[in-house]
Amino acid sequence: MSNQASQALTQPSKNDFNQTLPLHIATLVDVRAGKAMPFSREQLSAIDKAPVKAPVAVNFMGLTTDEQADRKHHGGPLKAVHQMPTATYGLINKQFDLKVRIGTLGENLITEPVNDLPDMDESTVCIGDVFQYGNDSDSVQLRIVQPRRPCYKINDQIGQFTKVPNIASWISKQGIAGWYFKVVRDGMISADLPVYLIARPYPFATLEKLWQLSNSKDKYAVEDIEPWLAIECLEESWKVVLRKKIKS
Repeated sequence: MSNQASQALTQPSKNDFNQTLPLHIATLVDVRAGKAMPFSREQLSAIDKAPVKAPVAVNFMGLTTDEQADRKHHGGPLKAVHQMPTATYGLINKQFDLKVRIGTLGENLITEPVNDLPDMDESTVCIGDVFQYGNDSDSVQLRIVQPRRPCYKINDQIGQFTKVPNIASWISKQGIAGWYFKVVRDGMISADLPVYLIARPYPFATLEKLWQLSNSKDKYAVEDIEPWLAIECLEESWKVVLRKKIKS
């Protein structure tokens, strides 16, 4: 094996986010918000998000123009802003032979990668990651605190247009539902801003791995689970699930 090939095997890949920070990882191409509208089961919902054309203020509850009809299960400081990779739509459409459009399933932010880096998705982002949107000293900063748990509204939203099986359950099993942010710093946000990863305190804690641990039927050694329980910003219900995965 050549020296160059050997080094390629032993050196960490630069095609990920585990690099010197701050790291310019993406462009924010779309900001979306929704209004609570009549939905299924005599409920209201703001799951359908439309592009916001002008800069919008973000505070501890999220985008000020974004509504949540069911505040018990949606919104709040630990679900202030939602992002889901656009690739999720391609996976859903391929699996179920559908044409579900972007914005249908409740995401507020849509990004595109830059600098030959991968897209923001469950395999590349971690619990605790802090992202900054823009270059100004008062730019919005958001921290990932939990994955999104798909609910029946995904089924009902897609089911308005076609008869489909339990898509929410399928999305959950795939671990491709996106994630929620807590607002670290208020500010204004708009499309076309650069996105920077500015902090990564838990580089082991990808959302992909969290879904795998949470959905697994296996039990794990305490040393495999303890690092997750030590993540201060991880929303508590996920820690409850993980504690049950420890071998007795």
